[in-house]
Amino acid sequence: MPLSWNEIRANAIAFSKEWATESSEDAEAKTFWDEFFRVFGVPRRRVAVYEKLVAKAEGKAGFIDLFWPKVMIAEHKSKGKNLDRAFTQAIDYFPGLEPADYPQYVVVSDFARIRLTNLETDEELEFPLQDLHKNVHAFGFIAGYQSRNFKEQDPVNIRAAQRLAELHDALAEVGYETHELEVYLVRLLFSLFADDTGIFMPRGVFEDFIGSRTSEDGSDLAAKLAELFYNLNRSPEKRLKNLDEQIAAFPYINGKLFEEVLPPASFDRAMRDKLLACCDLDWGAISPAIFGSLFQGIMDKKMRRNLGAHYTSESNILKVIGPLFMDDLKAEFERVKTQSSKLKAFHEKLASLNFFDPACGCGNFLVISYREIRLLELEVIKKLYAKDMQQLSMDVVDQYVKVNVDQFHGIEIEEWPAQIARVAMWLIDHQMNILVGQVFGQALVRIPLVKSANIVHGNALHLDWNSVLPATNCHYLFGNPPFLGKKEQSKEQKADFESVMSHIKGSGVLDFVSAWYVKAVQYATPSTECAFVSTNSITQGEQVGVLWSWLLSKGVHIRFAHRTFRWSNEAKGVAAVHCVIIGFALRAPTSRVIYDYVDVSGNPHAIHATNISPYLIDGANILLTNRREHIGGAPKVSYGSFALDDGCYTLDEEAVSDILAESPEANKYIRPFIGGKELIKKIERYCLWLKDAAPKDISKLSAIRKRVEKVKEWREKSDRETTRKLASTPALFAEIRQPAGPYLAFPTVSSERRHYIPIAMVDQNTIASNQIYVVPNATLYDMGILMSGMHMAWVRSVCGRMKSDYRYSSSIVYNNFPWADLSDVEVKRAEKLRLAIEIATHAVLDARSAFPDLSLSDLYDPLAMPSALVKAHQVLDRAVDAVYAEQGGKKTWSSDAERVAFLFDLYQKQVNLLPAGVPRKKPKTVETMIEA
Repeated sequence: MPLSWNEIRANAIAFSKEWATESSEDAEAKTFWDEFFRVFGVPRRRVAVYEKLVAKAEGKAGFIDLFWPKVMIAEHKSKGKNLDRAFTQAIDYFPGLEPADYPQYVVVSDFARIRLTNLETDEELEFPLQDLHKNVHAFGFIAGYQSRNFKEQDPVNIRAAQRLAELHDALAEVGYETHELEVYLVRLLFSLFADDTGIFMPRGVFEDFIGSRTSEDGSDLAAKLAELFYNLNRSPEKRLKNLDEQIAAFPYINGKLFEEVLPPASFDRAMRDKLLACCDLDWGAISPAIFGSLFQGIMDKKMRRNLGAHYTSESNILKVIGPLFMDDLKAEFERVKTQSSKLKAFHEKLASLNFFDPACGCGNFLVISYREIRLLELEVIKKLYAKDMQQLSMDVVDQYVKVNVDQFHGIEIEEWPAQIARVAMWLIDHQMNILVGQVFGQALVRIPLVKSANIVHGNALHLDWNSVLPATNCHYLFGNPPFLGKKEQSKEQKADFESVMSHIKGSGVLDFVSAWYVKAVQYATPSTECAFVSTNSITQGEQVGVLWSWLLSKGVHIRFAHRTFRWSNEAKGVAAVHCVIIGFALRAPTSRVIYDYVDVSGNPHAIHATNISPYLIDGANILLTNRREHIGGAPKVSYGSFALDDGCYTLDEEAVSDILAESPEANKYIRPFIGGKELIKKIERYCLWLKDAAPKDISKLSAIRKRVEKVKEWREKSDRETTRKLASTPALFAEIRQPAGPYLAFPTVSSERRHYIPIAMVDQNTIASNQIYVVPNATLYDMGILMSGMHMAWVRSVCGRMKSDYRYSSSIVYNNFPWADLSDVEVKRAEKLRLAIEIATHAVLDARSAFPDLSLSDLYDPLAMPSALVKAHQVLDRAVDAVYAEQGGKKTWSSDAERVAFLFDLYQKQVNLLPAGVPRKKPKTVETMIEA
């Protein structure tokens, strides 16, 4: 065990007094450093050497005054000498050292002064000798104490995962595989961490054991490790009396970590070197919050290609646990921290809470939650026992730390991550105990391991969650269940999903994560607070009506929600997912907060809400359903025509040239053809449109006849009966919806980056594919409504998504959109408002026409959108807002959230079939505009 800080401070005071008058480097420097190490309870000879011979940068030989490989280099001078020169001299020795032995700290002294430099952080501390007792914490690394701020994706975590991955592969290659290999690696991982953090004492004893007690060829390494692992699971009184002293020095660990008897492994020289290379890293600097998912990648080579891409970043975890419980607990602490009795009751409350992640993976959410609760508990302890904390014995300190890992529970379907999650909780527990030790001046090491996190290896969709943690004892249920749409689910996952969701009508459209919501509602009590990270799909499009109609019927209330944001971790090559976070319970909350993102990759701002609907807006719990017809007076919308032609009728320029070279008369049947990409990016594409073709032309023109024959043959061979039936009319598109006149066209999928979905007026001679929506007989007024900020606010809230892009739906988005209705407005006023929209729409088209070489994609790029077009849209938005103001809205809107809340109210009124009012005068159409 490291000395307590009280002992170290007392030793430091005595050391300073003894050496207060010494000045000669030659006479007493070595004795000085021997005594310096004894201040921290470490014999210098055990860790460091004097006069280490190295080759300096200029090639000359040099002698390091004191060298501790990987940890510290010291240079000593006589009293009054220049410490800057001493530091430079120490740095000059580095070229002669092995990179693996580079120290983190440089210490220089002239007896009267001591300067410590941390080369990793560039922090420097200098003080007079008499102040050593005030600065002993800075030298905690000597005693075995570690203090470090962990960064997300710290390189040491990546290197550690890579080195353990290499050892994993080497063991697997010799036939040591599956469960045994997983358990073996977990034991090595724990041992490496324990070796650098004071669980094993002195620091480095595990590395020393491998380096000094096993053969260089690795032949006896497996046997030595087996003996060590066996004894780590035995208390001292049960160990053999004549046990090897080095093994006997290791503490009793317990916790079932070393309980299972494994078959013997086998090592060779290279494998032993790999294990020693693992020992080279400072495993005390590994973050349990990060490395769990990194090490999961060890078992999967595909995942390993991008180590660092699979852990959940700490900032994202805090988005869940902050509003779920940490914010409230911190606020409660602030209220009671000056009242001893209430503070003690609060401390007992912290120790009574139970946390449950039913899709815990490697335990990231549990690790961060445990750390945050322990940090809060430490503040409680400091408030309660500040006066006597330096006089407490280690046993008393252990009694005051009441929060423990057995309050944390999880389910994980894979065995390896479940193993890692248990160990990660022990590691974060030890790191927090080190922190407590630094505050109390007493080392707190909870070994043998009596308690552990309750991580169950099993299928969360099959298990009764009460068997893991009775619902009556569960305070917080949270996590990050799998992100899988219905198309990405395996057969096994579909079966698991169906076992939970079969009773919910229409559940086949739902994402996999929905099953965790259903299980949570079936499991939870009204006192359970829940929060899940989810794909944003469950709050958009058709999924909302299916899932949330059931959830709401069971009494679910949303307490907080993060609207769509990019779930990523800054790791290179990470495929970001667009997510929401939903906090909910089976009781009405006292307050509700929406976290909105102006930029999905940025930070949110909080909006206090009166109610949070399933669309994550401040509004009533209204659910949109699929509709074949619009709820109001909007023109009909549909997809364009569907070829189903195996590529025979859809043509690029080369195919057109080939057809015309063979049959020039076929030119009259070749039409421009547009889908979403062609419309937005101004790509030229064509099709054979034979709807009105003369039968003799189909037979006579060989280029056409060949393609019709291929389509017929292809359709006849189809596995689908409906396609085979279409072989009887092979010259026609499978579905024909081409408008007879000019029409509005807009893509089925559009980038979320754009402020507006690009909409165009298209001549009837251009054939629309099923990759765009068409609105025949639309007016300029209609076009203006669809291009408005009001419509886009609706789209952003209710539209389904493909990744983050808008996936427009006629049945959900368009047919439910409350159309701006002027039937109840006084006739002259209505005409004025309508005319303003038509003029503004015309101005938008004029602004576009000023850039004939640019595509709609170019024009609506938010970074390059021409200012004239921006201004034209702003005018149009004001004109449309004015119409909605006549229907109870505002003249100006502060946010999309306000707009959508209003639109849902208007939707409810229109669905309730309010009187239609005065008939509208027939407006100008797109057709008349094109003719003009």
